[in-house]
Parts: sequence; structure tokens; C-alpha cells
Amino acid sequence: MIKYAFFIKSYPMNTIKKIGLFTSGGDAPGMNAAIRAVVRTAISHQIEVVGIYQGYIGMIENKMAPLQMREMANIIQRGGTILKTGRSAEFLKAEFRTTAAKNLKSAGIDGLVCIGGDGSFKGAQALWAEHRIPVIGIPGTIDNDVYGTDDTIGFDTAVNTALNAIDKIRDTADSHDRIFIVEVMGRNSGFIASHVGVAGGAEEILTPDNVVTVSKIVEMLKDSRARGKTSSILITAEGQKPGRAYDLADAIRSKSNFDAKVCILGHQQRGGSPTAHDRILASQLGAAAVQALIQGKSNLMIGIAADKIVEVDLDVVTKKLKPHDNSLINLARMLSV
Repeated sequence: MIKYAFFIKSYPMNTIKKIGLFTSGGDAPGMNAAIRAVVRTAISHQIEVVGIYQGYIGMIENKMAPLQMREMANIIQRGGTILKTGRSAEFLKAEFRTTAAKNLKSAGIDGLVCIGGDGSFKGAQALWAEHRIPVIGIPGTIDNDVYGTDDTIGFDTAVNTALNAIDKIRDTADSHDRIFIVEVMGRNSGFIASHVGVAGGAEEILTPDNVVTVSKIVEMLKDSRARGKTSSILITAEGQKPGRAYDLADAIRSKSNFDAKVCILGHQQRGGSPTAHDRILASQLGAAAVQALIQGKSNLMIGIAADKIVEVDLDVVTKKLKPHDNSLINLARMLSV
């Protein structure tokens, strides 16, 4: 279990009358469930909610509209985000953050709920530091790479989406006695790869934290063949350049007589109906985020640790990297014999 140091900033109780809500960065299944939880929790406390469309882009361009209780009907099962999302290079500049802050204050917004990853949280943190707009973050990213929380909205769905594909690929691998290299998402994170690797019975898992030489992979494949295994599944995180699985396949071919096939799962891992786990997590975090604002708190992320809701200072979340535990990778190797 990862141990976190929690630093909670609590401010005097204030009256929150209107909350701004937005999703930012990459979309993740369960974001709509979190939106629903924020809106319905806020309205139950007689607090208005304003939806900010396309993340920080909408904040700068003043793309905002009230969100009503009935608009939340039939969205808990939908993937993506009804508020749209995006990444704004302009928001990195102070003058555009000032524009955004003026738009928020003109709209009468007393506090913000940001659903996204650590990059999104840095923007929210800047609004608090520079313009004293209270902010609460909800971790929504399929990569599960946010420090201070055991789980992020969308991770479980992405893992199950990838696993469903890998189960089908294994049928073909077994039928043709082939090696398949399956590339999953995770540019700087190996959480999807390690979880899918264990659940999918992979022979090797390659992540940013677990670099394996081609020679070692070829040796493993030869040992597998010697033991009578006729097919193999290798899982690799995409790395900085999606498509690295093709490079790996070429390298394996050049060092052996093995013909490795490639399957890149890509953005399908972001979409689809969220699992029950992600819907429940999103509902819990969304309701807790509203409660935190009502209690006068700011500059916090609402996360989960050891099945308990936790509040973690955004200063900690945005400055620390979530450590990856390679024990799942070691387990996959042992069980794939």
C-alpha cells in the first residue's frame, strides 16, 4: 500500500452560491458520472452549477452555461464528457489566466471543481494562487498516475476495455502459434500495462519503469518455446511515441526467427460506458468535492486511499510523482511459466 503525507488547507467557512464545473485534459470514462454527482449534490444544497465547456479554453473564451438537475438524466452510463474537454497552451500564460478569472468572477462563480489529471490541477492551482478562486480537484484520467490517490476515474474501465481486446487477441495467437505485442496507453505511466498484463496472462510487460532489453525478451521467448508454449502475449505501454510496439517487433525479428505481430489498442481505451467501479468512484468523489467547497476548503484534490475518501493538498499532488509498484510485473512473469 502506498503511504501518502496529507496536508490539508482549510479556510474559514464561506457561503458558496455558485460552482463552476469543468473537465480538462484527456477524457476518461466516468467523467459524466462525476459531473452528475457534482451537479446534483450542489443543487441539493441550493447551490447553482455553471458548466464550463472545453476546459480552460471555455474559461478563457467564456463558454459557460447553467447546468440543471434534469440535464443529468441518463449520463451516468455515457463515456466521454458532456462538458467537452481540451488542452489550452494559452492558459500557461498569466494574462490568459487573468482573463479566465475575470470571466469566472463576472459569472458570479464562487468556487471551481476541476475533473482531470495533474496537468489540469496545475491550472486550477494557479487560479487559486493568483486570483484566490477556490478550487477542488477530482482525479479523472485513465492512466491512474495522479499522486495522492490509489485510483482515478476511468482507469478501471480502460483496463477492462484493453483486457477484452487482449482476450480476443489471445485466441488468434493460440490458433496460429504466434507472438503478439499489444500496445496499451500510458505515455509516462505503466499502470494500465501492468494491470492488463497480469489479468491477461502476459509473458512480459514493458513500461517506462520496467525497461527490458530485446535480447532478454528473445531469450524468454526461446525458453517458452522450449517448455512447449506455442504462443505468447507481450504488453507494452505506448511510451513517448505511440507505435513503439512496431519498433519492438522489428527488433525481435532481427534478433531471432520469431515473427511478432502487433496490435495497438489506441484511443478505444478512453471511450465506452464506464464500469460500475468507475461510476461509484466518480459519484463518491463528485459529492465529496462539493462538500469540501461548502466547508470553505480550497486547493485540494479529493482522492481515495485504502477505500477511504481523502483530501490532498494540490501543492503535493502536482509536485510528486505517483510511484509504480513493479510487483505486478514480477507476478505476471512468474505466472506465465
